[in-house]
Amino acid sequence: MNRILFAASECVPFVKTGGLADVVGALPKEFDKAYWDIRVVIPDYTCIPPKYRDKFEYVTHFNMHCGPLIGDRYVGVMKYEHQGITYYFIDNLDYYECFYPYGETRWDMERFTFFDKAVLSMLPVIGFQPQLIHCHDWQTGLIPVYLKTEFAGNPFFSDIKTMMTIHNLKFQGIWDVKTLRGLSGLPKELFTPDKLEFNKAGNMLKGGIVYADYITTVSNSYANEIQTPYYGEGLDGLLSARHYDMQGIVNGIDYESYDPATDQQLFKNYDVTSFRKNKKINKTKLQEELGLTVDPKKYMIGLVSRLTDQKGLDLINYCIEGIVDEHTQLVVIGTGESKYENMFRHYAWKYPDRISANICYSDALARKVYGAADAFLIPSRFEPCGLTQLISFRYGTVPIVRETGGLKDTVIPYNEYERTGDGFSFMNYNGDELLNTVNYSKYIYFVKKAQWNKIAERIMQKDYSWNHSKFSYEGLYNYLIGNVL
Repeated sequence: MNRILFAASECVPFVKTGGLADVVGALPKEFDKAYWDIRVVIPDYTCIPPKYRDKFEYVTHFNMHCGPLIGDRYVGVMKYEHQGITYYFIDNLDYYECFYPYGETRWDMERFTFFDKAVLSMLPVIGFQPQLIHCHDWQTGLIPVYLKTEFAGNPFFSDIKTMMTIHNLKFQGIWDVKTLRGLSGLPKELFTPDKLEFNKAGNMLKGGIVYADYITTVSNSYANEIQTPYYGEGLDGLLSARHYDMQGIVNGIDYESYDPATDQQLFKNYDVTSFRKNKKINKTKLQEELGLTVDPKKYMIGLVSRLTDQKGLDLINYCIEGIVDEHTQLVVIGTGESKYENMFRHYAWKYPDRISANICYSDALARKVYGAADAFLIPSRFEPCGLTQLISFRYGTVPIVRETGGLKDTVIPYNEYERTGDGFSFMNYNGDELLNTVNYSKYIYFVKKAQWNKIAERIMQKDYSWNHSKFSYEGLYNYLIGNVL
């Protein structure tokens, strides 16, 4: 039996702020339980819904010594089984009593430094010895560091390998060296430019990249992009140096959860044989609900996103009045930077019949948009993988994307002459290119409707379930733990 431990800061269904939680929640369930014992550990946040948290079982507790700024701390270990997977929760009320899993960077670095050491410290106590720890993002960056330094002398840990998955390189866990040393208790000689030091500060993700046995990221193009200065966030040199130990694997989505034939949030369910008729019903019902002009012939564009610079919203600001002509509607869902929240509120006030700005995150409303919209807009500055284009495929909603990261890997641009491709894309980070691409998509939608429907039909038959990418992970796990295939 192969033993793997996933370590992360969030996981569906317990706590979610983004795509990381979807990956950590969905991927372990995909493996054949006859050969793989995959378990997951996250912090025991008090914001985990009571319907789960009230059922957690106590496993053990112990005191653990961290760096001088943390000292000796209580570590509780709770356990819960869900859909055949064992989940562990690191318990400490000082750190994880919260309404939201993240806070200020300095505080988060303390909480996750504690978490990283606690993950390793609990393993001999609970009697689970993984062959590989799969670490996700900067919050788990010190696990490979501790494993190869402080824990290296203990025979229990000597054969454990680590894999570091970068979901978004922009977030690295950076603070001054003195503080990070004080939190972690790691020796001074680790804080050099070839290890944890980064622009004279300490960097948790960099530690993970240096010390992990292997690195993955969430698409092949992003794996190449982050080796360049434009996308590398200051770590491009290190990532280039490790490029033989790195690859990109595109995320999947849960095809049972995201299924227009069974999704209970839709006004009318449909599949590849009935979308032509039933998508219109979803559209007119959503138009009614949101106060837009009710007309099935309108071209509806959806946008479900964090409202941040990364997502290309300045390009939308540049050309939004060109996008929402009298034949077009835009439905926005998301929260984020106030300048973008206010931008969409302003345009929704100016064009109430054409633009609906929903400054919130609502999974139910998002699903209605996937089911109702004709197209889905994702003009990101950079996008490690992106899940929204994969979900939009599933619902027959045609993506309009910028060619970067996972968007470039998953959306093949439409060629009307060969009648191939499954979306519309533009290359340069430029508002005029975005507008031209949106206008071209309108041309196909209004003038060549049969071709448009063929695109929708084709994308609904694509397979971006986890079943698709789990084999890449399975191969990597076997390679790292030394299985001869």
